[in-house]
Amino acid sequence: MRRQFISHAISALALLALGAVPAGAADSSAIKEKAAACSGCHGENGISQTENVPSLAGQPDQFIQWQLVFFRAGARKNEQMKPIAEEITNEDIRNFGAYFSQLAPPKGLEDKDPDLSKKGAQVAAGRRCASCHTDSYAGTKAVARLAGQREEYLVKALHDYKAGQRIGNGVAAMVDVAYHMSDEEITAVSHYLAHLK
Repeated sequence: MRRQFISHAISALALLALGAVPAGAADSSAIKEKAAACSGCHGENGISQTENVPSLAGQPDQFIQWQLVFFRAGARKNEQMKPIAEEITNEDIRNFGAYFSQLAPPKGLEDKDPDLSKKGAQVAAGRRCASCHTDSYAGTKAVARLAGQREEYLVKALHDYKAGQRIGNGVAAMVDVAYHMSDEEITAVSHYLAHLK
């Protein structure tokens, strides 16, 4: 009952955040200036150089918006993001989604363990990751881009889903997929996705 109430509350907040004003309506220099504050953790041009902090560049617009709504509502927990998310407006959420989605995504690094990537590709195919994240793992709409994301961040995210510490976008797909993955599968698929170009 409580989980259902939280789910409905999050959905209501999301509808408020995702509606009304088009993202391009605000001054782009003002958006860029506000987004510059994110670079301390998420890296210049949205490409993270910090362990366990995701790159935002190239993430789908709606995905970024949903995550900010989840942080602001307290449904997604992170001590660094909590005070930031509490201060952002619905307009900020729309603008951040539009801004980061238009930046060039990170490119996968040179793969020094192609055998692990081969195992990871098999895990991704077996778990049908492409059915939501697209064949290129670039994500779409409210589904995350995985290609080129930081490897250790992907490992952490999958473990968080597996432990029930992180929720998906209104459905339990990620929790269900991660719950059934072994540590070896998580390591392999994260390596594969991080090195996709």
